[in-house]
Amino acid sequence: MFYMQVTDPSTNTPTVLHAPPSAADIAALQASAERACALLRVLANADRLVLLCRLTQGEFCVSELENDLGIRQPTLSQQLSVLRQEGLVDTRRQGKNIYYRLVSEDAAAILQVLHSRMCGQALPHP
Repeated sequence: MFYMQVTDPSTNTPTVLHAPPSAADIAALQASAERACALLRVLANADRLVLLCRLTQGEFCVSELENDLGIRQPTLSQQLSVLRQEGLVDTRRQGKNIYYRLVSEDAAAILQVLHSRMCGQALPHP
């Protein structure tokens, strides 16, 4: 633990005491940093960000995404493949169509912050 909260019995005031991190704390922090970096690498592509923003609004097939976003089908398929391999989106097949949906809560949270900060508004909910 990086800190400990204690209460001064004479004043009943809480005080936070900082302690050096343990080896386990550092290992956990390093693992979290690695996961964050991996997610940020996936998000560091404009086409993937636009796709993910659209997928926050629901489930869409490739032709809908192509029409809505103006991303050509070969690029769209390539980027959707990356997002699927990284576990950010999942698919379901209905007839000839494959529908994509956002499944990563971490990605959704980051997208919400990015959209709010960069676009000046929160992402609409489906």
